[in-house]
Amino acid sequence: MVGGMKDCHRQVLLKSRIFLSNNMEPDEVLEHLVAKEILTNLMYARIKAFPVQYDQNIALLTMLPKRGPKAFSEFCNVLRETGQKYLAEELENKLCSPDTPEQKSLPYPVNETGVRRMLWTESPDYSIDDGDGPIVVSFCSVDFYLAHHNEAYKLTSCPRGLALIISNTKFSTPDLDFRHGGDVDLASLTQLYSRLGYKVIPHNNLTAQDMLCKLDTFSKFSEHADLDSCIVALLSHGVDGAVYGTDGQLVQLQDVFRILDNAHCPHLQNKPKMFFIQACRGEETDRGVDLQDGREQSASPGCEEMDAGKESVKVKLPKQSDMICAYACLKGTVSLRNTKRGSWFVEALISVFSQHAKDTHVADMLVKVNALIKEREGHAPGTEFHRCKEMSEYSSTLCRNLYLFPGIPGL
Repeated sequence: MVGGMKDCHRQVLLKSRIFLSNNMEPDEVLEHLVAKEILTNLMYARIKAFPVQYDQNIALLTMLPKRGPKAFSEFCNVLRETGQKYLAEELENKLCSPDTPEQKSLPYPVNETGVRRMLWTESPDYSIDDGDGPIVVSFCSVDFYLAHHNEAYKLTSCPRGLALIISNTKFSTPDLDFRHGGDVDLASLTQLYSRLGYKVIPHNNLTAQDMLCKLDTFSKFSEHADLDSCIVALLSHGVDGAVYGTDGQLVQLQDVFRILDNAHCPHLQNKPKMFFIQACRGEETDRGVDLQDGREQSASPGCEEMDAGKESVKVKLPKQSDMICAYACLKGTVSLRNTKRGSWFVEALISVFSQHAKDTHVADMLVKVNALIKEREGHAPGTEFHRCKEMSEYSSTLCRNLYLFPGIPGL
């Protein structure tokens, strides 16, 4: 193994990840890096296996920090040699910048509230992809699709749908800290959704009003009529029922759901709509409890039905149906985020969805996410934050099983 680059170089690449992924022309860059022995021929082949330029850039930026102490300077040289001098200057300017709250305490987890709290360490340290490559999603088999598609939502369009990601990391109000690790979450979810067959539309650092405008524009895209689902991911600071724009104003989640409901987004009627909320829902830290013997049991009470649909009238839909929303934490509590690897919640989503989307419906995958987060805890001996916990949850108005069927071609 070549080894890693300096922390300052690694952090500059991390902060510039989305900018580089959207703007870099990778073809000549990859060839030059192979010639300079920064990349191996096998790495070159693995990167070029991705058909989309953005995904090639993500794969390269995932590998670079592990390619030795000279990788950063050689990468900047290559950008100049390939006519992309402005990208090299962007990296070098960030490296020389004295600013930065972003360079402080980077290996530590923090909570997602606007309250400044002591940071605490977490062990062990591991990366999201746990290797030299990008996120890999296991594909669904044809046999599994044929055995399950009749009981599930139709999900075979190409792309599967549009995925809107809004990630706020830098805020204009001093009460809301910089969200260290937020760029990692954005890059990881962009990869995941792309691998699952979605067309990803990322946005960075929007005010509350701009967030609502982007959501409204997203709901009006005519493409939804020909696609089978959609995803909305909001990554920010938050409180119960709302997330913050960069201006410190709140966007109510009910407004988000309303913009995409059956009344306001007819192109998505009867189609599954997935929401992922990485934000705090309060300021309480989950201290955990000691495990006791025994199991909790719950009963499912019956319910009464009314006759419906017997009259010859136009069929109606509830305003909000066919939605599932996953939250990073429980009501009233903080969510936890590692400044180096990103949030616990997104890390768990990546792990579960990449492995299990091939044969598990979304609700059951979110149960697996809950199980992963349940086992995790902060590590900070001697502080009040030692052994802090987090618990994710989801709510659902889905009416069928929602399988993502990754790898199954459009039918």
